[in-house]
Amino acid sequence: MKRIIQAAAAVALTLFCHACGKKVDSESQIREGEILVRASDCKTCHHVTNKIIGPSHTDVARKYEFTTANVKMLAERIIKGSSGVWGEIPMTAHPDLSQEDAEKMARYVLSLDGETEK
Repeated sequence: MKRIIQAAAAVALTLFCHACGKKVDSESQIREGEILVRASDCKTCHHVTNKIIGPSHTDVARKYEFTTANVKMLAERIIKGSSGVWGEIPMTAHPDLSQEDAEKMARYVLSLDGETEK
């Protein structure tokens, strides 16, 4: 329940900033992405540093450069699912996620190797 409240607060903050005309910075999106990842079912198959069923989120960050194009590509894979990139086990689709939330989640994952968005 606490995670759902945190995710809702993060979304509310984003909406407030947009309504006030303030740009939401990358750091905020990364923090919101972390909250969304923690509140999701990602941990069923992924861990921050250890391979479980899928690759660790840190391994994903190491594989992909932190670019807007990769954020969008990973967000699409989060929403539509994926297979064959990290082995034969497919990644489950998450069609109920918005593109915006999936991009925040991707930004969080890509930040885990210390890289900043280019």
